[in-house]
Amino acid sequence: MSGRAWALLLVLCGAIFLEGIDMAMLAVAVPTIKADLGLSTGTAAWVVSAYVLGYAGFTLLGGRAADLLGRRRMFLSWLVVFIAFSALGGFATEGWMLLVSRFVTGVASAFMTPASMSVITTSYRQGPQRNRALLIFAGTSAGGFTLGLVVGGLLTQLGWRWVFFAPVLLAGLILLAAVRLIPVQRPPVRKGGFDLAGAAAAAGAMLLLTYGIVRLEHGFDGWAITLAAVGAGLLLIGLFTAIERRSPAPLVRLGILRRGSLVRADLGALLFLGSFMGFQFMVTLYLQELRDWSSLKTSLALLLMGADVLLAPTLTPILVNRFGHGKVILSGFLMAFAGYALFLPIGPDWAYLAMLPTLTLTGVAFALAYGPLTIAATDGVVAEEQGLAGGLLHTATQFGAAVGISSVTAVYGLAGSGLDAFRAALVVPVVMSLAGVLISLPGARSGRGRRTVATPGTGSAESAGGSGGSGDGTGPKASGAAASAGALAP
Repeated sequence: MSGRAWALLLVLCGAIFLEGIDMAMLAVAVPTIKADLGLSTGTAAWVVSAYVLGYAGFTLLGGRAADLLGRRRMFLSWLVVFIAFSALGGFATEGWMLLVSRFVTGVASAFMTPASMSVITTSYRQGPQRNRALLIFAGTSAGGFTLGLVVGGLLTQLGWRWVFFAPVLLAGLILLAAVRLIPVQRPPVRKGGFDLAGAAAAAGAMLLLTYGIVRLEHGFDGWAITLAAVGAGLLLIGLFTAIERRSPAPLVRLGILRRGSLVRADLGALLFLGSFMGFQFMVTLYLQELRDWSSLKTSLALLLMGADVLLAPTLTPILVNRFGHGKVILSGFLMAFAGYALFLPIGPDWAYLAMLPTLTLTGVAFALAYGPLTIAATDGVVAEEQGLAGGLLHTATQFGAAVGISSVTAVYGLAGSGLDAFRAALVVPVVMSLAGVLISLPGARSGRGRRTVATPGTGSAESAGGSGGSGDGTGPKASGAAASAGALAP
């Protein structure tokens, strides 16, 4: 790739890195924020959940908006919103200010992430360059989250407000570079008006379903509200489907859901992120509450789970090139399943050395599964629907993270407390990863998905902005899981 193509990828990876590090830093800082502002436990929990609600509730709409309104426009506009409301959180003196800040920054991420991913899938030619770019993009996301756990602990020592101000500074630098590097998109040609009814139904359904999922953490407490939210969300999905079938310019072309590979990839992403973030939450709970480790010591212990930031752009392309992304995804799920199962018999005083096999397996599993799932979810989708494909994928990951975290929390609460409750909750990621194995089997057996992926140092004869088409008119020569991070707060 050319220097400008690498620079564009760096900017887009910076945006997904920003999302990951922002979520993780807040996870570490929530207890300190609660004590400093005198927040109730419920308000402190919603400081976390508000971001999840905004992110998962609007990701589908954000992805389609990138296709219809312009990827560059959506990315830059919502990055400015992210900066403004993250700064508001840093100046917050009341709980409601934090809630507004986190909800709107979640909405901003819901529009930025699919836009940035669709810039990649429409600016880099389908095949080696695009696949390598997507693998680097996916690895950067998880790397930002893992690094954020450590940086958050350090910044909280200086003052929790820096957890909000540091992303503002990073986002400002990304904005300056993005203005110069993200290609200008030709105004999209649309037949008919904008599907406002479909947009309202989609946003309402996602918000209600996300709210219901987050409420699973409360177990049977307020179960009527949880069921009402989920039921209303499902009704709105039915209404949304009816609207889209009749709309001359639907927000979501329902035919895209007939692509078996796309649906399997999205379900796989939901299960993988759900199991991964649910497990990470339980390990954090084990180390901090059962073992009385500090947040910084815990963060350092979990660094090994961020191995994908190194493996995703190096090892994963070689494996995808050799075996195809279907088989690599399956191997990632198998490693995750083995890692989670190995942790089931954990004792009250396990040495860190005894935890290393599981932490290593989960880190490698993320590198093998997440990036190839991203490729599978966007492979073969026309340029005009790449934002939609990205929105569907990130909606799945956010829902997955919310389901994973809420489910382990609910099981842990219902099982009582202590080590037995921890083991019971750990069954959730084991079951989710096993379901992922079963869902990924057809893709691995079909032999599809084998593509040549550019590996480090090999270069490529293809140039960015090639036949993958952009709809932008140019290439570079001119991504829970949300929920997931917040729920790590002890």
